[in-house]
Amino acid sequence: MSKMKLKIASILLVFGFSFGMVTDVTTNFLPQTTTTAQASTKLTASQKKQIAKINASLSKKQMAAKNWIAYHESSYSYRAVNGNCYGRYQLLKSYLHGNLSPVNQEKVANSYVKGRYGTWTKAKKYWQSHHWY
Repeated sequence: MSKMKLKIASILLVFGFSFGMVTDVTTNFLPQTTTTAQASTKLTASQKKQIAKINASLSKKQMAAKNWIAYHESSYSYRAVNGNCYGRYQLLKSYLHGNLSPVNQEKVANSYVKGRYGTWTKAKKYWQSHHWY
């Protein structure tokens, strides 16, 4: 019986390729891998505490705007890579000075936004009209 199933599957596969019906065979047969942008970063208790301290001065509205940007830039991933941009806020790697840690990303992002836009809500507004900030 298994030979018959294999033969039918082979015929269907050949038929699918012949008519362009098969688009990604690997999806069903190979284990799924997580891309860098999708990889979650497990924060330590110490990192969480440091990040909370970094963001303590931000209002709920500012934090909401910051999180909105993080979602749209990297789906919240501290390891997202896009060309020369890295991390949760897709900062230029040169801004991070070799320190790619989540804590440094939070510090640098706050500093960048404060210097360029003044607030996270203004950065979000800019992002909405330009699709970058």
